[in-house]
Amino acid sequence: MLKIVERTKIWFAISLSIIILGIGFMVYRASSTGSPLNFGIDFAGGNIIDINIGKSFNKEDIQKIVNKYVSDATINKVDGNKGIEIKSGQMTDAQQTKVFNDIKQKYSLKEKAPSSTERISGSVGKELEKKAVYALIIANVFVLLYIGWRFEFKFGAAALISLVHDVFITLAFYAIFNRTVNSEFIAGMLTIIGYSITDTVVVFDRIRENQRKSRRMSNAELANTSITQTITRSIYTVLTVIIAITSMHVFVPSIRAFTEPLLVGIISGCYSSIFIASPLWVIFKNKSDKKKALKRVAVSK
Repeated sequence: MLKIVERTKIWFAISLSIIILGIGFMVYRASSTGSPLNFGIDFAGGNIIDINIGKSFNKEDIQKIVNKYVSDATINKVDGNKGIEIKSGQMTDAQQTKVFNDIKQKYSLKEKAPSSTERISGSVGKELEKKAVYALIIANVFVLLYIGWRFEFKFGAAALISLVHDVFITLAFYAIFNRTVNSEFIAGMLTIIGYSITDTVVVFDRIRENQRKSRRMSNAELANTSITQTITRSIYTVLTVIIAITSMHVFVPSIRAFTEPLLVGIISGCYSSIFIASPLWVIFKNKSDKKKALKRVAVSK
């Protein structure tokens, strides 16, 4: 039987170290740039240019053209790799015209080649940021209510904290490695919450099952036994998902903004289901049992 609960301080220390390091990077970035994270155009505002080149092209050549005018641009192939999408938070209208003219000249595009531009204001980005936070809060609250209803409040509280843990670990990763946070990131975070809670429920369900069968076991023994019985399934499931997402991440560059947070969050979710949620349940359960014992003693007196 694995001794997971006995090493609770180690698991908590690992997570806290990563989160504190991430917060440190956020504070440093906020003091130097005014923003704790590298918010993309969806949040910070900027320009989006779509150009239908109509034939295969080298993305690196487009990157060189754009880099002559701005350094923050994100470039993606669209429309079956025959179109280009350019996002930049720094590009002015004049620079936008120059970029289009250079691309038009390089690929001999017609004067009225199919293209479109869109300007996203900072206020729209702020509104999106607010809605993203609300979405994450609402998702977590409903998870707490669902787990509390299906199991008990102690399970729900442990699951909620483990989900918040996954969010902070992913944010720490993005802060440390200065990755761009955009709307795809929020979609990834909501997906992570759904996946992580599924893995946690598997462990909790086994704890509840063993609790009915072995009433003489301590809470720590129940958690360790349940984790031991489910850990192989959890790891194999995560590996299967990671292989699939990694394949998409490598071979479909246009969705990397979505697959990147998924990879980080799913690994963190597997870790939290085993090393965070279950030990937290043991802590909450021990405190609850201790209070009940004290009440019984007080009543008997």
